[in-house]
Amino acid sequence: MQLDLNLLTVLDALLEEGSVRGAAERLHLSSPAVSRTLGRLRAVTGDDILVRTGHAMVPTPYAVAIREDVHRLVAQARDVLLPARDLVLGELDRTFTIQCHDAFAASVVPVLVGKLREQAPGVRLRVLAEHSADTDDLRQGRVDLELGGGRPHLPEFRSEILGHDRLVVAMRQGHPCAGHLDLRSYAAQPHVVVSRRGKLTAPIDDVLAAEGLRRQVIAAVATVATALQLARRGDVLVTCTGLLGGPLIEAFGLVTRPLPVEAPAAPICCTWHQRYDSDLAHAWLRDQVRAAVEEVTAA
Repeated sequence: MQLDLNLLTVLDALLEEGSVRGAAERLHLSSPAVSRTLGRLRAVTGDDILVRTGHAMVPTPYAVAIREDVHRLVAQARDVLLPARDLVLGELDRTFTIQCHDAFAASVVPVLVGKLREQAPGVRLRVLAEHSADTDDLRQGRVDLELGGGRPHLPEFRSEILGHDRLVVAMRQGHPCAGHLDLRSYAAQPHVVVSRRGKLTAPIDDVLAAEGLRRQVIAAVATVATALQLARRGDVLVTCTGLLGGPLIEAFGLVTRPLPVEAPAAPICCTWHQRYDSDLAHAWLRDQVRAAVEEVTAA
């Protein structure tokens, strides 16, 4: 038998009001309409629900027994279909997962954790490293936000550019190019490239090629920290973002010089699945990420 769940709403009103007229007024329906629905309820349940006693109507024993269950079911359905639109941060109990490269984790995540802890102590944050290949983690809901330089191409994903970060050249103190770095000396030095896919080239190589230059890439590594460790131990150059990479550059005791060529600043992109567009807690998380990035990049 196919049930009409709208019957529950009328049944709840009938049991609360104790009359067809009262239920009709509560539901903004006509009395004949509610009376017809009562007839359907009687047919479905096999019980009279309400019976007349003198000038009043009283519930049957069955109706009395199910009254609280019906009211609870209607309230639960209302909560599902009409969710609360107020976010109480002090009561928020949720774990968010973000995926980002290590420079982002080192620079932005400490600021972000401080903001989350201050506003919503019940929130927990999981920070995952980037994969070497694309995954379905964002689509499947295993990751709430991806943070990095790429923007999605599929319409099911949303993205926002949170800011931009300039490229710098990191090197050890005392490096031959620490005093002066021009394009030719930049190209002449050995380089370590940061690439989660292991690529040995980057957009800067096209710029060099246009000038008739070519650099020597001796290694491609997945993380900024590994690249900077190599720079600390030898005369190699690492081209990376200056603001996001700042904490790691400082931790390794390196120095930076401006990239000796005009190059667009690297975008800082936040990506999420469209299922979270109207999720108030997720929107709040995005706000906090945006504020953390602004705080870091403004330094």
